[in-house]
Amino acid sequence: MTSVPVFLYHAVTDNPPAWIAPFTVRPARFAAQLDRLTAAGRTVIPLAELVAAMRHGTSLPSRPAVLTFDDGFADFWRSVYPQLATRGFPATLYITTGAVRTPGGSAGESLLPPADMLSWRQIRTLDVAGVEIGGHSRTHPQLDTFPRRKLVDEIVGCRETLENELGHRVSTFAYPHGYSDARVRRDVHAAGWGSACEVGNAFSSPRDNPFRISRLTVRADTPIGVFQDWVDGRGARTAPFRERPRTRAWRLYRRARSRLGTPVGGPPSEPRRSLSEAGGRS
Repeated sequence: MTSVPVFLYHAVTDNPPAWIAPFTVRPARFAAQLDRLTAAGRTVIPLAELVAAMRHGTSLPSRPAVLTFDDGFADFWRSVYPQLATRGFPATLYITTGAVRTPGGSAGESLLPPADMLSWRQIRTLDVAGVEIGGHSRTHPQLDTFPRRKLVDEIVGCRETLENELGHRVSTFAYPHGYSDARVRRDVHAAGWGSACEVGNAFSSPRDNPFRISRLTVRADTPIGVFQDWVDGRGARTAPFRERPRTRAWRLYRRARSRLGTPVGGPPSEPRRSLSEAGGRS
C-alpha cells in the first residue's frame, strides 16, 4: 500500500504570537523541508489527486506528498506561497472564515486568539494563482462537542462564505483541532463537501477515508530526523486504522466538560492551556 505523507502546517514565520508558536515553523526551516521533499524524489500533488485515488482508484506518482496549511495566517502570503511558487508545488489552504482580516484591519467572529490573518483580497488572489482554498469552519470550535444546530452553522456557513467570496464551489474541509466523529463527518458530507482532513499524525493512503484524511503535523520542535523519516515513508502508521480507545475517551471527556460550561482549554484568553491539554491543534 502506498503511504502518502500529507503534511499539516500552521504559521510559517520568525515572529509568531505565543499561542501559536509551538505550531509555527520558521521560514528558513520550511524552505529546507521543501528541499528535502525534492531531494527525496517526492512529487507534491494536489490534495484532490489523492482524493481521486481514494474514490476512483486513479493512479498516483510513485512517491507522492501533499501540503496543507490550516487557519489562514497572513504569513502564507509572505513566507509560504513564494516558496511554493518557486518550486511549482501545489497546496491546500484551509480558512477559518470568521478569522479573516477585514478591510478595517480586524478579524471577524472567531475563537482563535489574535494573530495576523489573511484578508479576503489575499485569499482571492491565492485562489486565482492556483492554491486550493478549503474550509476550516466559521469560528474554529471543537465540532464533535457541538449540538447539531450549531454544528451545521459552522459547516454550512463556512462553505457559503467561501463560495460567495471566491465565486465558485469549494470542495475540501478540515476539522478544527482535528476533531470529528461519525455525526460530524455525516454533516460535512451532507453539506456538500467532497473531502475532509483530520490530524491522526499518520500517513494517508489511497485506502484512506476521504472524510478522515490523515495528516502529519509539522511543529516548531519537529526534529529534522523525524521529518526526514516522514519524507522517506517511515515513523508513523498508515491509514486507514481503527480509532483508538483513548481517542474516544478523550472525546467523551471534552463533551462532558463542554456540557458543564467549562470546555477543555477554557475561553480564548487561555490559549496555552488549550494547546497543552489537547496535545495538538489544527
